[in-house]
Amino acid sequence: MSAVVHAPHEVKRARYAVAAVFAVHGAVTGSFATRVPWIQDHAGVSAGQLGLALAFPALGASLAMPLAGGISHRFGARNALRGLLALWTLALILPSLAPNLLTLCLALFVYGATAGMSDVAMNALGVEVENRLDRSIMSGLHGMWSVGAVVGSAAGTLAAHLGSDARLHHALAAAVLTVVGFVACAWVLDLQPAEDEEPPPRFALPPRSALLIGAIGFCAVFAEGASLDWSAVYLRDQLETSAGLAAACTTGFTLTMAVARIAGDRVVDRYGAVRTVRASGVVALLGGVLIVSAGHPAVAMAGFALMGLGIAVVVPLCFAAAGRSGSNPSLAIAGVATITYTSGLIAPSAIGMLAQATSLMVSFVLVTVLTCGIAGFAGVLRAGDRVKVTRPDAAVPERRP
Repeated sequence: MSAVVHAPHEVKRARYAVAAVFAVHGAVTGSFATRVPWIQDHAGVSAGQLGLALAFPALGASLAMPLAGGISHRFGARNALRGLLALWTLALILPSLAPNLLTLCLALFVYGATAGMSDVAMNALGVEVENRLDRSIMSGLHGMWSVGAVVGSAAGTLAAHLGSDARLHHALAAAVLTVVGFVACAWVLDLQPAEDEEPPPRFALPPRSALLIGAIGFCAVFAEGASLDWSAVYLRDQLETSAGLAAACTTGFTLTMAVARIAGDRVVDRYGAVRTVRASGVVALLGGVLIVSAGHPAVAMAGFALMGLGIAVVVPLCFAAAGRSGSNPSLAIAGVATITYTSGLIAPSAIGMLAQATSLMVSFVLVTVLTCGIAGFAGVLRAGDRVKVTRPDAAVPERRP
């Protein structure tokens, strides 16, 4: 994209605009998740068939995300994000309309494809704004996604409590979110390709740098997916707690992640991406140790809280590093997004299968081991680091007037 000079107030305004876009994206996810039981009943599918259908969003996202770079190059970053985000918000309507398994799978494939492409576009713009501000904002942007997801979930919970038809609920939510997203996109950076810039390939494998960065994201998202879907079950089955206390553990984990992401940018600006992720990996590891060794629910809940705190900023920093790791930021971000989406897809089922073969405690031993990879391989995020550590004996360049 061409290096258009934007006034400081335009960049600051673009930051708030892209934050609103992240919140809209999260709100769609929250709105959908709360109505899955209604969608299952309407489509008349069993639990196993629903599990099959819920694999299609990740499949659609993985196949479509590499296309986002070419769309941004052709239409410009702002127009591409506006169009892709509108497709994603409107795709919320499709799953609730599906009358059977086949149509549900197709609807969720489109839902996932539009989610993935808009995800890449908004993260690429987020990295660009971060570069121009010269300070970390990616953690906060992902925190806004979590805030949007909470708002969408709350609205969906209210709609479900009132017994409303999900088709009506999702149609209204899609209309509101489309309008909000359209307005927000008017203020994001309007990046256009340079005249001599070669268009990216229509579909290409991610660069090697993105694979290394994505590996850290894989570990973090695996721990997130396992904790989000299995923390309540862990407390109920392993520690014999009440359903209410088990649910409170999951809520606490989610809130810890959201708060840590919103507050994480200050930590990153002060200590840098590499040191922040190394420390985060240690915190997540400590949380995992508490979980697998817990003999009391309070200890396990503290472990899940530390797990959320430890993995919260990892994925945002992976996207930031990917956006600065090579000549094609969109392709690198798409590669990292594909890996993390895949991790989120396989984590819950992998934990379940291992738990069935051994125990749920052993499953979280695997999660704890994976957190070691976060701390051990944090150095690959150096592309996203702004904190420059200089040797005490290094020569200081002379300032010239």
